[in-house]
Amino acid sequence: MSYEEEVFDAELVDDDHLPAITSGDAEAMPARPLVDRHTILRPNAPIPTTADLPTYTEADFRISEATAELLDEAPPENTSRTYNSARRQFKAWCRQNGRVHLPCTTATFVEYVGHLIRQDKSPSTIQVAMSAIRSGHADGQQPGTKEAGEAVRKHARGWAQRRTAKKATGIRTDMLAAMVATCTSETDADYPKATRDAALLTLGWGMLSRRSELAHLLIEQLTVGPTGIHVLIAFSKTDQAAKGATTFVPANPDDPATCPVVRVRAWLEELRRQGVTEGPLFRHINRGGTIRHRAQGPHGDFLTPDAIGAIVKARAKLADLPDPSKVTAHGLRRGPAQEIAEAGEDPTGQGRWKPGSITVRKHYVEPAQGEANNTISAMRRKRAEQKAKQAEKE
Repeated sequence: MSYEEEVFDAELVDDDHLPAITSGDAEAMPARPLVDRHTILRPNAPIPTTADLPTYTEADFRISEATAELLDEAPPENTSRTYNSARRQFKAWCRQNGRVHLPCTTATFVEYVGHLIRQDKSPSTIQVAMSAIRSGHADGQQPGTKEAGEAVRKHARGWAQRRTAKKATGIRTDMLAAMVATCTSETDADYPKATRDAALLTLGWGMLSRRSELAHLLIEQLTVGPTGIHVLIAFSKTDQAAKGATTFVPANPDDPATCPVVRVRAWLEELRRQGVTEGPLFRHINRGGTIRHRAQGPHGDFLTPDAIGAIVKARAKLADLPDPSKVTAHGLRRGPAQEIAEAGEDPTGQGRWKPGSITVRKHYVEPAQGEANNTISAMRRKRAEQKAKQAEKE
């Protein structure tokens, strides 16, 4: 790079300390100072110059084939699908408005965020779109977020007043029992699917599981004992680094029908009967009742999170639950969390939320405490007790 091509944020020049700039060949010129408005020099420390810069070679920029494969691995399915959809919408909007989508300017980015706000999209939807667009840019080419972020914050305040968040119906104990009761096999061909679904429902409920966690479970990650099941969850939404976490799902001896130990053991026995002793725990089943092997494709033998959701919806419909269309796989997580909070306990650990989770406090603990400690309810209970005592005296 020639001397004229170098660009610095700022340059400090002091005739007593820094070399003067002279005309002539760039290579003959003295080293330039490398300082800007953020530079802090300790006492007696030399001023950094271009002479201190390292000399890079091609080796400093190459990565190995193995590392390239790691970088090319697909992100979690749901995230990838959501981000790709957001980027396609942004690209289409840019094309319609005569703007460059990649790399886009900050003005284009802000205008698109304004477009989403005018469509009254939810703040979370807009924030996902912003993240998707920025992550699609190369480092150093991302648009600025200050103005767009402030616009979204203002929008969020008004949006929250106009909308009520839609929450998945929590699958309570009685609802779980009704859904599991549909898992009865009238024929040999029905047995494998019914056995799988009963295990999926009871284990998922006891784990307070996300559907993605159920979808990626391996047989080897389960240790089944008389008192419960130890489940190793290799990675999850809050554990993208795949450090892993173990959850204990207790048995339910009072109700064998919804006992996860009973149901999971039955499913593992069916898998062994069909020659499956390792790999994905929950799998596709053919109409004839045999395990469907799909080694090819992005998911192989695993059920997808969408398939997990479809199973839960189907069982809710068969159980004739009230408004079954609102029952989703998230209900296996929300329902037991509600019951744990109502019992005065914290569902954070069992559900693998982050310690001190605002979600748990806001959606489970505080509502349960508010209902249990409600002053009007307490007043009515006190009055009822007083009336009862008065009646006894009379």
